Parts: sequence; structure tokens; C-alpha cells
Amino acid sequence: MTDWDDLRIFLAVARAESLSAAGRRLRLDPATVGRRIARLEETLGARLFTKSPQGYALTEEGGRLLPHAVAAEQAMTGATDALHGASAGLTGQVRIGAPDGCANYVLPQVVAAICDENPGLEVQIVALPRVFNLSRREADMAVAVSRPAAGRLSVQKVTDYHLHLAASRAWLERHGPITHRADLGGHRVIGYIPDMIFDSELDYLSEIGAAAPALASNSVAVQLNWARQGAGIAIVHDFAMATAPELVKLLPDEIRLTRSFYLIRHADDRRVQRLNRFAEALVAGLRREVSRLEAQT
Repeated sequence: MTDWDDLRIFLAVARAESLSAAGRRLRLDPATVGRRIARLEETLGARLFTKSPQGYALTEEGGRLLPHAVAAEQAMTGATDALHGASAGLTGQVRIGAPDGCANYVLPQVVAAICDENPGLEVQIVALPRVFNLSRREADMAVAVSRPAAGRLSVQKVTDYHLHLAASRAWLERHGPITHRADLGGHRVIGYIPDMIFDSELDYLSEIGAAAPALASNSVAVQLNWARQGAGIAIVHDFAMATAPELVKLLPDEIRLTRSFYLIRHADDRRVQRLNRFAEALVAGLRREVSRLEAQT
């Protein structure tokens, strides 16, 4: 008989593809995780993983076990939901993946408010400038800037947000005002590293016809800080400008970009009421916070 705890560890290794990464999420040391996987393999009489320099990969037998382990996970979560009921506060751990603009300037205060109302809740925000693989459970849900093209995923539009060209007052004092698009040619541009733009929705400079960036980073926070320090002109989220009083919008009637946030979840998780309730609170909070911050700029 295979117990649920062994399957839980199997899922963590299958998703993380390493003992150490799985151990961090499970709060177990890697040696313990390895022993538990060995015990499960002995119980089942099958080799579940192959080890390589790249990590732990599922064998054919492990691949056949995976959907059954996921189903067991969903059944356990559903049982917990049924016992506690919808009136109880949210508990347990939820991991959200998000692009770093959202993760730095909007998610912290939204998540803090949700946790204030649910003291038993533990939330992790993974702020990375890339697309998350929900099938491998890199996160329980993800905020994205475009709809995914494939996968067994549920997608909900959260809200539109806006971006403007901006520079610091100090930069403009040194280099002169910008009153026409033609004035942009004499200014240093800040933006994404071109070959690290992971989503076409983030290719702002091409859309406005600006030059390639002289200062480039894959981090929105780095770009914003360069602009705040008077290093050049940048496309800045309106919701981030609320934290940067040094910045001034440039050509706001001519250059105004609109983008959208989407909440992406694995399709199977729609049956998990705890995650449904968290997602509902998250979407409502994101809409309020984006609106509040944009109204300040």
C-alpha cells in the first residue's frame, strides 16, 4: 500500500526535477527526500526516476504514476476544503509566479491584505521575468501579460494597465525638454535586453519606434531605478510611477501603451475550492490596486 505522503514527495521531485529543490519546497533535507523516493520505488517495484547531470527525470513508470499522484493530491485538497468549509479562513501555502513589474509594485500589498484576513495562509511570490510552467507546478497560479497558446490551463483576464515614456526631472534639466517624438533621438534609452524579451507584449521600444536601449536589463525594477537616477528615458508602468516622484511622463498624449494582466491556473485546480477562493481575492485585489496606483499618476 502506497501512502499519500510518499506520493506527495514523488510529486515534488517530479515537478522540481531535483532532490534539493523538492526538499526546499517540502522543508525536508535532500537526503530524506532521496530515501523516501527509494522507499516508494521499492514498495512499487519500479524505478520512477533516472538521475543525470540535469537532474531527476521521470522514467516511463514514473510518467504513468504521475497522473494518479496528481489525482490523489486533488482528492486530499478537496477533502480538506470539505472539512473546513467555505466559511473558514484560507490556510496552507500558495505560490504565485509573476513578471517582476507586477511582483514588485502591485502584488506585495495585495497579498499582504489577503494574508491579514487569513492568518493561516502562507504566500510565496516568485518574481521572474519569464513564463511559468504550471504543468510542472512551478507555481500554483501565475500572473501573465498574454494568454498562453497551449496547455490544459484556465485563463482569466484580470485588468488592463498602462505605460508611458518617462524620464527624471534631473535628466530633463541636463538634456532639455521633450516636446515632440523627434526630440527622442538625442536621449539615451533604457529598456529590456532585446534577446531576453520573453513575451512580445513587452517589446515596448519597437512599438513606439524608439532606438535600441543603451542601458538594458531583464528587470523592470532595474530599468525604473536607472530612470529615477537620471540615466535616461524609459517606458514605465503607471502603477510603478506612483513610487517614483522623480519621474515625469513624456508625450503622454502621443505615447500611451495598454497591456493586460491574466491569471493563469492549471485546469485541474478549478476543482480546488481553496485555490478558487484565493484566486477570487487575488483578482479583486489586483484590480483595485492597479486602479488606485494609476489614479495617482
